[in-house]
Amino acid sequence: MNHRPLGRTGIRVSPFALGAMMFSSFGTSDQNEVDAMVTRALEAGINFIDTADAYGDSEEILGRALKGRRDQVVLASKFARPIGDDPNQQGGSRRWIMTAVESSLRRLQTDHLDLYQLHRPDPCTDIEETLSALTDLVRSGKVRVIGSSDMPASEMVEAQWAAERRGFERFRTEQPHYSLLDRSIEREVLPVAQRYGMGTVIWSPLASGMLTGRVRRGQETDLRRSRMFAALRDERRIDAVEELLVLAAEAGLSLTHMALAFVIAHPGVTAALIGPRTMAQLDDLLAAADVALSDDLLDRIDAIVAPGTGVGRMDQEYTTPPIGTAQLRRRPVSERSAA
Repeated sequence: MNHRPLGRTGIRVSPFALGAMMFSSFGTSDQNEVDAMVTRALEAGINFIDTADAYGDSEEILGRALKGRRDQVVLASKFARPIGDDPNQQGGSRRWIMTAVESSLRRLQTDHLDLYQLHRPDPCTDIEETLSALTDLVRSGKVRVIGSSDMPASEMVEAQWAAERRGFERFRTEQPHYSLLDRSIEREVLPVAQRYGMGTVIWSPLASGMLTGRVRRGQETDLRRSRMFAALRDERRIDAVEELLVLAAEAGLSLTHMALAFVIAHPGVTAALIGPRTMAQLDDLLAAADVALSDDLLDRIDAIVAPGTGVGRMDQEYTTPPIGTAQLRRRPVSERSAA
């Protein structure tokens, strides 16, 4: 694989990053199998691995898999999503960041993280509080680079300005969702990332399995029955998948390979996360690294899902408070009548 610059950090990473969420008790917890998959990924040229403290026992399993070869990878983890029921074991406060990083380092059996990311924006915490704590981690050597994930473009800009005002480390990466079915980040998130020299690491480029061809019209599958992913039952998304399947077949590609090649073709994208659960899945995903899409094919994709738009949305995506809470977008009844 031809390695790409991770923004302006000076770090170079593979266009596919190994996502370790499935290396856990709700995916593949067999240590020997995980060890073998990590070895296979490294041999294929992947040097970038991403996990999070919220992925169950993923950090522990990955830490064991990387023993003796930690320095071969750019290792990333994330914090902020809830860990248990304690309301203070989440978010972007200094109190939690300092605890969370020590726990991640212990589980991963390393003394530093190459990239430490705010897993979701925290509307309850000043961004300066978060950046201040992360700056101290960088200066202490426990973290090399900091990043954000699922951050709206306006908050990305504010975080950059806050870092400049206060002399803090700035977010050098953003981890957004992007796929053939959801291209909304093309409007603002990717341009903002490019403007500030941020690397971007895409999560779920296969739209939680929808772009593997496993979810078809008129077919009931385990994915479609899942309560976790209501988006998989969105008929509009299934219509788009059916059209994309035809397009991929005409191009002599699997939908999976076309979907991955599409994501990493964008000049604002650094890497796409692939999250295999089995060795067979990993081998299939790695084969997409050699796929290049023609301009004509990209034009035909644009005709199915237009640039900057999306078809439905994924359940796991971050929802800003004004969208998630009705009262934040409605004036009090007493103020609604016209003056």
